[in-house]
Amino acid sequence: MSTRRHPQQDNTAVVDENAIVISERKHEAAGVKAVMVSLTRGLQQMGPARTAAAWLKLNQRHGFDCPGCAWPEEPGGRKFAEFCENGAKAVAEEATKRVVTADFFARHSVAELAEQPEYWLSQQGRLTQPMVLPAGATHYQPISWDGAYRLIADELQALADPDEAVFYTSGRTSNEAAFLYQLLVRSFGTNNLPDCSNMCHESSGAALSDAIGIGKGSVTVEDLIGADLIMIAGQNPGTNHPRMLSVLEKAKANGAVIVAVNPLPEAGLMRFKDPQKVHGVVGDGVPIADEFVQIRIGGDMAFFAGLGKLLFEAEDAAPGTVLDRAFIEQHCAGFAEYEAQTRAVDLDTVAEASGISRDQLARVARMLIASERTIICWAMGLTQQRHAVATIGEATNLLLMRGMIGKPGAGVCPVRGHSNVQGDRTMGIWEKMPESFLDALDSRFGIVSPRKHGMDTVDAIRAMRDGRGKVFIGMGGNFSSATPDTEVTEAALRNCSLTVQISTKLNRSHVVHGRTALILPTLGRTDRDIQAGGKQMVSVEDSMSMVHLSRGGLQPPSDQLRSEVAIVCQLAHTLLGPDHPVPWLSFVDDYDRIRDAIAAVVPGCTDYNRRVRRPDGFQLPHPPRDAREFPTHTGKANFSSYPLEWVPVPEGRLILQTLRSHDQYNTTIYGLDDRYRGVKGGRRVVFMHPDDVAALGLHDGAHVDLISEYPDGAGGIQERRAKNFRVVPYSTPVGNAAAYYPETNPLVPLDHTATRSNTPVSKAVVIRVEPVHG
Repeated sequence: MSTRRHPQQDNTAVVDENAIVISERKHEAAGVKAVMVSLTRGLQQMGPARTAAAWLKLNQRHGFDCPGCAWPEEPGGRKFAEFCENGAKAVAEEATKRVVTADFFARHSVAELAEQPEYWLSQQGRLTQPMVLPAGATHYQPISWDGAYRLIADELQALADPDEAVFYTSGRTSNEAAFLYQLLVRSFGTNNLPDCSNMCHESSGAALSDAIGIGKGSVTVEDLIGADLIMIAGQNPGTNHPRMLSVLEKAKANGAVIVAVNPLPEAGLMRFKDPQKVHGVVGDGVPIADEFVQIRIGGDMAFFAGLGKLLFEAEDAAPGTVLDRAFIEQHCAGFAEYEAQTRAVDLDTVAEASGISRDQLARVARMLIASERTIICWAMGLTQQRHAVATIGEATNLLLMRGMIGKPGAGVCPVRGHSNVQGDRTMGIWEKMPESFLDALDSRFGIVSPRKHGMDTVDAIRAMRDGRGKVFIGMGGNFSSATPDTEVTEAALRNCSLTVQISTKLNRSHVVHGRTALILPTLGRTDRDIQAGGKQMVSVEDSMSMVHLSRGGLQPPSDQLRSEVAIVCQLAHTLLGPDHPVPWLSFVDDYDRIRDAIAAVVPGCTDYNRRVRRPDGFQLPHPPRDAREFPTHTGKANFSSYPLEWVPVPEGRLILQTLRSHDQYNTTIYGLDDRYRGVKGGRRVVFMHPDDVAALGLHDGAHVDLISEYPDGAGGIQERRAKNFRVVPYSTPVGNAAAYYPETNPLVPLDHTATRSNTPVSKAVVIRVEPVHG
């Protein structure tokens, strides 16, 4: 084995959360500071030569796709720095020169590693060789790749039923690996394919499938640049999708009006300082939001319903000027029911539920009426509500009323968080793939895919908890830290006979393990992938259905790493045997063979190998966008009519939303600062309105425990506790609070999920706070 050695990384210093420093929040995003932070992180993790090599290829046509968010590149020529601060951090984390070897695991027991915070684990560096934790052992130890595959195969073959296995997927997986992974799982005999989509945009998929017949967004970057009105709800682009800000800047230059709907006044929604432009370096940057709607948590559905009522009233006052009657009559169903329900909406109830004044509601309604091209964007602030599907349905109703689907500059825009999370679903990573997909898969490969629906993430945790799920295999991600109800989830994983983590770096899921555990180190997006057929490339799909190539170019940290494609294929060969009809090992040699199979199975992927080699790739078909064709059960776009829901604040309680800091991406913690919100040196903070701080007898800097409360179904209340958070007075609606995940994941009960989508409700958790004494 050859590895690049690095000075000792296992510094066991403990973060002192009492040393957190709070300053004034920022009112702008990016700027020179973002460049300096990016450069510093790159040099610290990668060194100067590797930093330069990575940045020159990041998001370039002949380079690799950012392993961070799924925001698309703009078509045409690329800038030199076609990435953002958090993209640079993601690359630095993956392409780090720090390594975790067998010596590291020999020095540290699993029990010792389990005491370390997530940030410490991630900072140790890249995994370099397969490791096994035998039943009863205290330390991980090396294992050969063949030994690892044999161990997994033996455990899977010993199961009484294939449905006792759980195969999880993270969004960073390439299209090629995802396609083969679901093929392996279905060849084995189960549809248990939970993935990270279950925890983020599953609500979007359910709502949009009902409304327009396809669970993806209908707009492009060009549409955003050409829009008259862009509404951004439940999204923080300054941290989660920073490259979106440059597109919004262009839209503003073209005259677009932007409305930000969010409980917190996030810096990226206020002002953008593009470091590649003079006004972003020496000037004040560009204001983003023309209207900031500070919504109460859970009040978005009421807000959209109230806007609908005002649009009907405006149509009454000036018939034929507000509603697109021709579009509604020709392309829509369910309008009469929606109209009757919306006209009956009480605006006082809307104000109570949303916290928005009648004047501001009317102002936003006038913006909708004046716009000929409207786009509504959203992220997890909407999707992780109990009534998320209904809320997204109400937002879509506003667009259907005005004929804003299937026209340039208009449409729905769910902004996916994780790179290629949308591609995973396209490739078949879903527990409920349609019959047409399974038929095509069976026809291509001569297998018989199971038809019984599998388990999503929440159901998989329940199955492992109850002993019905016995083997867990995770393709990327950090399952134990990404999921809700941490104590329950960790007990569920420990209840398994085998847990397998296919990973690039050390994380919490490696120390929350089954009776036997495996760590299989894999190539990352930045790494060069050489197989028997030469250098390989993979493909990914962005948030706007563009499919393009990604070519890693950096030297991997160890020659023992395997690509995800190789791991899947070699495991399948061991598990299913050499006589299985799928030519597993030939796929490893040449990924073009995988793409030929994708072309034969996946809708919209005909001639995949040729089309994906175009300079900007190709866009998957979207019937509502392309031709105003709606593949729904009615054959038309459907207005939704759900009873109005919101989240009242119980007396003496708060409604908590979980969120990221600016120094993290999903569960990967890059650092302990959140400079946009003025937090430095720690993460256990809770943001509260000053009036709530006073009403609860607290003060700035007080330390409290957060206790969530949730009905247990038998007339009682179940509780969860997260300890020792510093109180930070902040601009958030009265009765609301916010804190970072995964620290607050323990507060989200496993059964607290969105109606229909089963997505954990991490954005509306009823809590009380208790002072920490002593």
